Amino acid sequence: MKIEFLGTGSSAGTPVITCYCPVCRSEDPRNRRLRASILVRDGDTRLLVDTGPDLRQQMLRADVSSLSAVLYTHFHADHINGIDDLRAFNFAQKIVIPCHADARTAEELETRFRYCFLPPDSAWAKPSLSMHRISATEMFGPIRVTPVPVMHGTLPIFGYRFNNVAYLTDLKYIPEDSLALLQGLQVLILDCLRYEEHPTHLNVEEALYWARRIGAVQTIFTHMTHDVDYATLARQLPDTATPAYDGMVVAV
Repeated sequence: MKIEFLGTGSSAGTPVITCYCPVCRSEDPRNRRLRASILVRDGDTRLLVDTGPDLRQQMLRADVSSLSAVLYTHFHADHINGIDDLRAFNFAQKIVIPCHADARTAEELETRFRYCFLPPDSAWAKPSLSMHRISATEMFGPIRVTPVPVMHGTLPIFGYRFNNVAYLTDLKYIPEDSLALLQGLQVLILDCLRYEEHPTHLNVEEALYWARRIGAVQTIFTHMTHDVDYATLARQLPDTATPAYDGMVVAV
């Protein structure tokens, strides 16, 4: 199974529009971050997590030619607003693409993007999606997917466990019941917004705390703002943790 980081940035991405800070002006390509998303591959199974506004660029860069399903963490704009670009896969694959989310996110998507969930037209010229409420472990080909409830401030959202990899982005707190779903991980991919505290996201100190509690063999930090310089953070982390960068691929 391979995890490809399609984007590792926060809602604004990096560089940030109108900003000329050192990270936004950095020549290190690891400091150029599209909105957070991953692709999980195993054989012919390809699972996309979230459809942010950079989806077209991400799919072209990763050379993705087909999708098996889309999993949504929550309904904030930086995680859903690229949904229209899924129509390219409808056209190429000639199938309705299944989407999976918690009940609140599913309702928001069906309301905001109603046209995406209508029956397909003969030309496959618009997104043709089906929405499924996921609440327990499901199999997607060889990949066992378990939704992991976390708290994004006061908003309950989903992270996901894929076999022995977990993807937890946009969170401030992990409930005890969810910690029980995160035992025995090879790789933990975890929210790490910035150094300063934030009301709905983990900062670096908090991310390290949860990484220690979960105890994965390797922890990879994502969803970082322009306050985080890749090389600086990498030097500050223990050997068991590393920042992610766009285009990074992890084989498990």
